[in-house]
Formats: sequence, structure tokens, C-alpha cells
Amino acid sequence: MTSTTEPKKKEGGLGETVKVILQAFLIAIVIRTFLFQPFNIPSGSMKETLLVGDYLFVSKFSYGYSRFSFPFSPPLFDGRVLGSSPNRGDVVVFKLPRDESTDYIKRVIGLPGDEIQMIDGVLHINGTPVKREDAGYWMDDEGNGRVERVKRWRETLPNGVSYYTLDLVDNGFYDNTPVYKVPPGHYFMMGDNRDNSTDSRVLSQVGYVPYENLVGRAQMIFFSVEEGEPAWEFWKWPWTVRWDRLFSFVR
Repeated sequence: MTSTTEPKKKEGGLGETVKVILQAFLIAIVIRTFLFQPFNIPSGSMKETLLVGDYLFVSKFSYGYSRFSFPFSPPLFDGRVLGSSPNRGDVVVFKLPRDESTDYIKRVIGLPGDEIQMIDGVLHINGTPVKREDAGYWMDDEGNGRVERVKRWRETLPNGVSYYTLDLVDNGFYDNTPVYKVPPGHYFMMGDNRDNSTDSRVLSQVGYVPYENLVGRAQMIFFSVEEGEPAWEFWKWPWTVRWDRLFSFVR
């Protein structure tokens, strides 16, 4: 009896293991598609709000679901299901309109129908300058001992959302722009690092972002390592992890 039941036990154990792995995989797919998806920050266009080396969760349900909510963006349907509009000031991950395989992360500045313009480095929305207060300087640690002092402003949008922006140079390339008229069903995105952000001000590269291209809203930084440090080198974490940024909410 022992010799005949033992293989069945082994076979059953293997089957259970495969079943658990498949269940875990399916749960991960459901969470990634409908709830939260992890992203990492590869560039400095959103400094100081988001730093290179930040890892964050993006809520997929904040604006409903489009084909870009699914892995590989299959053309299952057009538009959005259970959709809700982003608020001005939200930090959003979206698919680049000219290359829908590329994810960008910027702040929502202009809503459909808005007129957006930069004049002498000051953001104007519908002809009115946005409130901007001197916030001193921010020390930009670029790694390898390089620290740069950068001019910082506190910007407050008409709906009360407030955040820091950086001003690397006076009279930057996009400190003075034409008026951008946001089309219906589109949004105008800008990086907080105003002189180092390719965003909706660059019509040939980003331009106006369709509502359908929104992936989700940035919610929380769950991990962060110093710029240039590989996250997988766990033995360096005591020195390279930015402990003060862990589990902080994105504003």
C-alpha cells in the first residue's frame, strides 16, 4: 500500500504548488490591472516632488479603465470604462501620445478648454497668473558628491493644490510660450522641474494628452534609493535607501 500511495502524494504536492503559483500570478495580474501598478522614476523632470530612484504605486482605478490599463494595451475597446476626470494638480502616469508604449509622469495643469501660457517663467491659466511664492533654494543631490543649489518656488493652482517647482535657469527655453488651447477630451501636463521637463509645452514630443491615455494617479512612494544606485543591491540599502521618503504620499 505504501508503494502505491506515495507517488500520488508527491503528484498531489506538485499539483498544489502549481495551483498556488497560478493563483498568485492571477491575483498579481488583477491587482496590477485594476488596483495598483508599480512604477519607478527614471528622470528628474518631476523634482523635487519625485526623484530619480523613487518607486511608487499608481492607482489604476482613479480615472477608470482604458485599453492602456491592461498589459500590452490590447485594443479591447475605445474610451474609458467607469471613468472620472483628473483634478488639476494630480500627478499622473500616462501613455505618450506619439509612442503609446512609453510611460510618462507629469502634473495635470490644464483641463479641456483651458488656455495655458508661460510668461517670464510664470504659469498663466486662462489669462490669470498662478500664485507663485519664493521658497528659497533646494539642494539637488545628483550623486557622486555633486550638489547643486536650485531656485525653488511654491506654486498654488486655482483649486488650491500647492507644490514646489524648480527654476534651473532664468529665461529658460520654455519660460515664454505661445498660448496653448487644450482641446476637448485632452489634458495639459507639465513637470515640476520646469527647465528640465519635456512635457505638453513641447507639442512635437508630448503635446496634449488624450483622456484615454491616462494610466493612473501617482499615490505613494514605497521605496527609494539614491540616484545612480541599483535597487537590487540590498547590501547597500543602509546607506543608499532614502528612508525618509518611504511610504510618503505624492502631492
